[in-house]
Formats: sequence, structure tokens, C-alpha cells
Amino acid sequence: MCELLGMSANVPTDIVFSFTGLMQRGGRTGPHRDGWGIGFYEGRGLRLFQDPAASSESEVANLVQRYPIKSEVVIGHIRQANVGRVCLSNTHPFMREMWGRNWCFAHNGQLGDFKGQASFYRPVGDTDSEAAFCDLLNRIRSAFPEPVPVEQLLPVLVEACAGYRGRGVFNCMLSDGDWLFCFCSTKLVHITRRAPFGAARLKDVDLIVDFHTETTPNDVVTVIATEALTENETWHRYEPGQWALWRHGECVAHGQS
Repeated sequence: MCELLGMSANVPTDIVFSFTGLMQRGGRTGPHRDGWGIGFYEGRGLRLFQDPAASSESEVANLVQRYPIKSEVVIGHIRQANVGRVCLSNTHPFMREMWGRNWCFAHNGQLGDFKGQASFYRPVGDTDSEAAFCDLLNRIRSAFPEPVPVEQLLPVLVEACAGYRGRGVFNCMLSDGDWLFCFCSTKLVHITRRAPFGAARLKDVDLIVDFHTETTPNDVVTVIATEALTENETWHRYEPGQWALWRHGECVAHGQS
């Protein structure tokens, strides 16, 4: 199984602390050696880093850790392959353009031999994850030929994700840069940090950050992950079938499928 990392914040925020913890699980403290990737939204742009190498040994990962990129929406992923070869084209997150925006997607789980409907969007690689992403975008494009607010397309999103969950394990994150949607099939947790900020200690590496010195009193930052990344904070666990929509660090919609 893979692991996911997401962030939604109300100000541009660097995710180096959480990213550092996740990268250790890619071959050092965890078995997810089959590639990694992370996407940072900057306005309507998406800065995407990917490497089919184990994240704990990746020079590209080291670059990202030394180069703190500030973003309001981030999606990251470390891979333990079960469907598809270990190669760059099968490395999450996946990205497609729709409605003049860059949509970014990452998946944890397996859907077996799922292919989906091959219409406008088609997979480049051979993973079930990218097939599901393309199928999801094709459903949205079919239901809404023109752009609509995310609140209007939520029912389509949730129905599709519930259907994928019925085929296997489907934990996912999706964004167009304005919002972050997450869906839990088996494992997903989140934490929202706001004033008064305190110190946090990573589980996977000896690193402590005092967020009080790194933030302002108005900052709101939510981090979502497969498993808690820190050992001294309370992370909230999603129930199977639970979904949430985040914007500027706050949960603006949630439900159970």
C-alpha cells in the first residue's frame, strides 16, 4: 500500500517538516520504495516533482527538502507498487488540465484490473490509480461540459469515489489548486494547526519544529496523511467512506458515502 500527504492552508506555507517525515517511510522506516512525488500549487500553476526511486534515497527528494516551497495546496505520495511497473509514468501524483486548471490526483489502495471509460482523458502509464483518475475526470467532464463550482460537482465526485471503493481500496486526494478533496476507504488522518501553535515532533526522524516561531496568529494549516506523522499531536482519523473538502485550511464540506 502507498501513503498520501496533503495540505490545505490559508497562507502560502512550506511543508518541509511533514515532507521530511513522509520521505523516511519511502524505504527507511517504511516499505514504500517504488517512487514518490509531490505537487505544489502556486496560483494556477502546479510545480510537480516525481522520482521512481525510493524517496529516502532520492536526490530529487533531497532537493525539495532543501528548497522550501510555499503553497496553499499540496498533494504528495510515496508508492508501494501493486499494479503497474516501477517507472516515472506510473509515479503519483498525476496531473491533467480541465477547465483551464491543473487537476492533481494521488491514490492509495488497489482496484485490480480497473480500466474505466477511455474517452477524452486516457492513462499514460499502466496503473489502476491513473485509470481511476482519468475515469473520474471523464465523468465530471460528461456531467458538466462547462466549469461549475466545486460544491456543484461534489455529488459526482462522491458517487464516483464510492464506486471505486466498491472495487477495492480507494483512499485518494484531488485538487484543482483552489480546494483539496479527500476520500477515505481504509486509512486517512488529519490535523488542523492554528493559534496557539506549539512544537511538534516527527515519528520517523528526530526532528522538532516549534510552529509558534514559524507562523502568525492568523495562520490555519491542515495536514492530511495516511498515518499520523508526529508523535506528540492528536490526529483525527477518518471513517471508511468519509470524505471532506478543504479550502484555506478549513473543512468547508464533509460527509459519509
